[in-house]
Amino acid sequence: MAMAQTARTATARRPTHDYHRPTRSKSANPAQLRPLSGIHGAAVSSRPRYVPPFSIQSQQKNTVVIDGPIHETAPKTASARSRVPNPKILRRQQKSMSTFNLGMGLNGCSTGGANDPGRGTLFRMYFDRGDLPIKMEYLCGGDKIGWTVDIEKLDYSLYLPLFFDGLAETKHPYKTYARQGVTDLLLAGGEKIHPVIPQLILPLKNALSTRNLEVMCTTLKIIQQLVMSSDLVGPALVPFYRQLLPMFNAFKVKNLNCGDEIDYAQKNNLNLGDLIDETLQVLELHGGEDAFINIKYMVPTYESCYLN
Repeated sequence: MAMAQTARTATARRPTHDYHRPTRSKSANPAQLRPLSGIHGAAVSSRPRYVPPFSIQSQQKNTVVIDGPIHETAPKTASARSRVPNPKILRRQQKSMSTFNLGMGLNGCSTGGANDPGRGTLFRMYFDRGDLPIKMEYLCGGDKIGWTVDIEKLDYSLYLPLFFDGLAETKHPYKTYARQGVTDLLLAGGEKIHPVIPQLILPLKNALSTRNLEVMCTTLKIIQQLVMSSDLVGPALVPFYRQLLPMFNAFKVKNLNCGDEIDYAQKNNLNLGDLIDETLQVLELHGGEDAFINIKYMVPTYESCYLN
């Protein structure tokens, strides 16, 4: 009785096998490989990505570095994904955007550019705030600026570099106030001009670097007046020839050639090449014994006025 019950229990525990159902092994039916996914589960594309330079993305694989910021977003749809952006068009857009950003300041206000070299000068800021002791006097012979304080009591270390900074202005009334103000200060300065010479070099260099014909000619005339305002100014300018004379060398051959025609604007003295020669001669005559060798080093085509 006990043996029959044990045999019945063993038969119940024995697993049954369905011979009619086909068997399959793991090697016969491998698991399907799922495609690689990105960060958010999207499929990785073989199309290269455009990334900004000097970024972490530029070190990743399958990326193309674009000069400047990228202004286009990644395509989302399949049709948009098929339209690969042209790198030439992107560079053209970035160049135009960078040019636009350089010419615009806060709130869209202009800060500088080739059309208005004087934008962003300290002189314009002081003038707009009303901090300059000058006013315009409208006379029958022409407009003239008037000083609200005695010009001999002015602090030349503050106002002379400020008015020199306005030489880069090209719009009225800024250029009128700046140029006439510089002329009046140089006429009444005397010995107070020499200590301020190092502060005048950068405004003069900025005015010459505008490459504006009117601004450059006016600056050259101011340099001549500056050198002849005091006997100490000429030798004091010699150490700064390296900052001022490169523009002289670049435009020394820019002369006005009218042929057999008449130059009716010669009274304005806007012939840049002749003005550069005159200014170099004034610098040599009033610069001392070291003036010529320093001028010759920066302007190799210059010939001494003493030899002629």
